[in-house]
Amino acid sequence: MAQKRFIIEVERAKEASEGRPSRGPVYRSLFAKDGFPAPIQGLDCCWDVFRLSVEKYPSNPMLGRREIVDGKPGKYKWLTYKEVYDQVMKVGNSIRSCGYGKGVKCGIYGANSAEWIMSMQACNAHGLYCVPLYDTLGAGAIEFIICHSEISIAFAEEKKIPELFKTFPNATKYLKTIVSFGKVTPEQKQEVESFGLAIYSWDEFLLVGQTQSFDLPIKKRSDICTIMYTSGTTGDPKGVLISNESIITLLAGVKRLLESVNEQLTEKDVYISYLPLAHSFDRVIEEIFIWHGASIGFCRGDVKLLIDDVGELKPTIFCAVPRVLDRVYSGLTHKISSGGFLKKTLFNFAYSYKLNNMKKGLRHGEASPLLDKIVFDKVKQGLGGRVRLILSGAAPLSAHVEGYLRVVTCAHVLQGYGLTETCAGTFVSLPNEIEMLGTVGPPVPNGDVCLESVPDMGYNALATTPRGEICLKGKTLFAGYYKCEDLTKEVLIDEWFHTGDIGEWQPNGSMKIIDRKKNIFKLSQGEYVAVENLENIYGQVSSIESIWVYGNSFEAFLVAVVNPSKQALEHWAQENGISMDFNSLCEDARAKSYILEELSKIAKEKKVFFI
Repeated sequence: MAQKRFIIEVERAKEASEGRPSRGPVYRSLFAKDGFPAPIQGLDCCWDVFRLSVEKYPSNPMLGRREIVDGKPGKYKWLTYKEVYDQVMKVGNSIRSCGYGKGVKCGIYGANSAEWIMSMQACNAHGLYCVPLYDTLGAGAIEFIICHSEISIAFAEEKKIPELFKTFPNATKYLKTIVSFGKVTPEQKQEVESFGLAIYSWDEFLLVGQTQSFDLPIKKRSDICTIMYTSGTTGDPKGVLISNESIITLLAGVKRLLESVNEQLTEKDVYISYLPLAHSFDRVIEEIFIWHGASIGFCRGDVKLLIDDVGELKPTIFCAVPRVLDRVYSGLTHKISSGGFLKKTLFNFAYSYKLNNMKKGLRHGEASPLLDKIVFDKVKQGLGGRVRLILSGAAPLSAHVEGYLRVVTCAHVLQGYGLTETCAGTFVSLPNEIEMLGTVGPPVPNGDVCLESVPDMGYNALATTPRGEICLKGKTLFAGYYKCEDLTKEVLIDEWFHTGDIGEWQPNGSMKIIDRKKNIFKLSQGEYVAVENLENIYGQVSSIESIWVYGNSFEAFLVAVVNPSKQALEHWAQENGISMDFNSLCEDARAKSYILEELSKIAKEKKVFFI
């Protein structure tokens, strides 16, 4: 049987020339063999995505949050598309009444909420640049973003207002209006006014423009709609300019992809919103849901409460970062290993039976329908009972975790890859293709991909197994870094965006991320080290939460700081008859030896020497 191949070649490889390294063939998705999807009729900007869904699905539930009754979480309470639209129009009129129009920068600061989405849609309606302020960043970064992007008006979660004040007085050179998603205290009003700024509660702001009505400006595909700052590990955050066209092109590519694998989103789908809207991953996912008239329910903001919120909301699509899925995996495996002999034996048999059938090519729903009902249904119910697709992104997901979840969740588990600069969605693995395990799948049908050789690291894009820096071209690409032309020129060369990630083409046309071009350095003995690669390897150890590896060119060795998993360490201590609290365990020599042994095991398995 011939190997399936999900990419097609559209341009031949190039040998090294004029100081540029060699480049492999240019590929695109098999689903774009007759060309990329045509522009979607009537969609010219992000505002159109929302506006058209309001027209088509006015009474559909759009945004929901859990009611708190007597201090306890109750059911989700929903605003319909029309109700959200009406509030968005009020917010937009108030923004314009304050003197802010097309091209003005508007900051949004806080955890995901209905107000976050409504503020964003008001920006989309009136052509303001939406500038998300990272919920997890400190005042230093917030101040930098406000001043660098010249934010005039900022919407903020009630509890984030004090954080905004920490940016004073420097930020007040640009920032003139603050709107709280909740209430404002008299003391806050007094402090803001002493700097010559205005501050409003959410309810107050909705009334500011009630006597006025403003025509919506004409918005073009080429207009910038968002400046999304990447947090980065060094230096100041970079402002990524994202146009309407980038997001519209992504939507068309995702639509073509879903149709090609007999999947589709509908107005009946439900999404749990907990990944930060300030990141491109969640932002574009929510755009896709809004475009289909589907429902978005917000979690309560605490990841520890996520599973409880999921149980109440019962989402159909679940997006996650690997750390969340790692916790799901650890919880499941711990539960199975601590169960009785019969329970454990039945689970292991069911797991092996279903996995073998999936490897034979059976679709996951056909691999063991009876065992799905008898054995795996409890896992499915743990995610609300309706999840049919789990999408992992933002970082590599361990192959063993991905494989395990593909079997036990009774859902498609897909891994994707993209960057803020590529509007998030660039590669995604496909349903029922077990051979794509451990890869990010083939390209989404909206852009071209090639590998560029990295001779210093020994990666050759023209080799039998092509490896090199992943380079991307297409209309989903960003328009540049705001006020950073030099940085833009470094990564955008002849229309190709150089990601800095090292990839390896698989025979079926899927991409495997194997390394990182940046953050490599020589140790004092001349040996190159890619610390992120080491962190990815050691990070697979289930008994640790995170690891940070550090070195410099003046030393011959590396050092690491390890954050152990509280659950795993306490479980180990219990099994070994050690009774002490977690803090004491972290100081205990036996616990340190255990963690060291676990790190050494994976080092031997992955053929790296332990540092």
